[in-house]
Amino acid sequence: MALYVGLISGTSMDAIDAAVVDFDVKPLRVLATSATPWEPKLKARVAAALDRADCVPLDEVGELDVEIGRAFARAASSLLERERIGAAQVAAIGSHGQTLRHRPDLSAPFTWQIGDPNVLTEMTGISVVADFRRRDVAAGGQGAPLLPVFHDQVFRSDGEDRVIANLGGIANITILSRDAPVTGFDTGPANRLLDAWIGMHQGLEFDAGGRWAATGTVDETLLQALLDEPYLRLAPPKSTGRELFNMNWLNGKLGSFELRPNDVQATLQQYTAVTLADAVRRHAPRAAVYVCGGGAHNAGLLAALRKLLVPNPVAITTELGLDPDYVEAIAFAWFAKRTLEGLTSSAGSVTGAKGARILGGIYRHA
Repeated sequence: MALYVGLISGTSMDAIDAAVVDFDVKPLRVLATSATPWEPKLKARVAAALDRADCVPLDEVGELDVEIGRAFARAASSLLERERIGAAQVAAIGSHGQTLRHRPDLSAPFTWQIGDPNVLTEMTGISVVADFRRRDVAAGGQGAPLLPVFHDQVFRSDGEDRVIANLGGIANITILSRDAPVTGFDTGPANRLLDAWIGMHQGLEFDAGGRWAATGTVDETLLQALLDEPYLRLAPPKSTGRELFNMNWLNGKLGSFELRPNDVQATLQQYTAVTLADAVRRHAPRAAVYVCGGGAHNAGLLAALRKLLVPNPVAITTELGLDPDYVEAIAFAWFAKRTLEGLTSSAGSVTGAKGARILGGIYRHA
């Protein structure tokens, strides 16, 4: 039995998620998972680099690359040690790393994830597959979202059209229509702006269950201002990130609005729901929607989605057999397996690339 480990930290940077997966059984078997909190000082340094990209010293980027590699290695090693799984039992670690910059819209498009895989393999004693996104960009694609190909493998149904809605920092959907190839794209922000706003006004990392948003009232004028965003009108394939949806963007939209902070939170939550629901109605109007990612725990957001998408059912990927918190980590374990086997794990129908590609570089331990 050869096991695979998947590692990822998403746009929200809430934790380094890890999963140990056995693909030799059908359906796949998740042996163990963990969510390792970021060390606060390192998290603050990464956030500063993400939010002030125009003034980050090269030495800081280089050091962060190594420090994130070390953090990912500690997360993987702690999980394997806890489960008494030896390095020899693991064929490879699939590491997404931490996205530093995602700019598929430039004349020389690029996407950049850091967390040095050389450090990761040295510290764990396990071969690593990393740098999954750049090959797709080189082939003319967006490099994101990558998850739809994995969703197609594990969630497609002959009995219903499905949408898998991944609500991390950014929201993206995978469209699994029974009569069409897989497609998908980023619909807009999910937790990114919600987390930033509550952090500024309440000193919290996230709005647990949407409870703070529930104390506010949606401001329809602000909501329309937020919806007046050119990205939302672009046709797929498309992807986005905190390069666009950040506090500078939000402050520009707020302008002269004088609202209670909790009203802004309520409006941001509704913004996520409206942009996602609009994408579903436009591209998969008959689909059942299954949610994963941190947003799956936001009861207020799910209630808004259900109301907007009636009569389409909205559920959690738990109903399809996978924990919503670890779908991404499981996917990167699967990507690592595909790469080692010389198999493709991308789709031009999703990203706009010239065709499917073998993703990632292999960093062998021995």
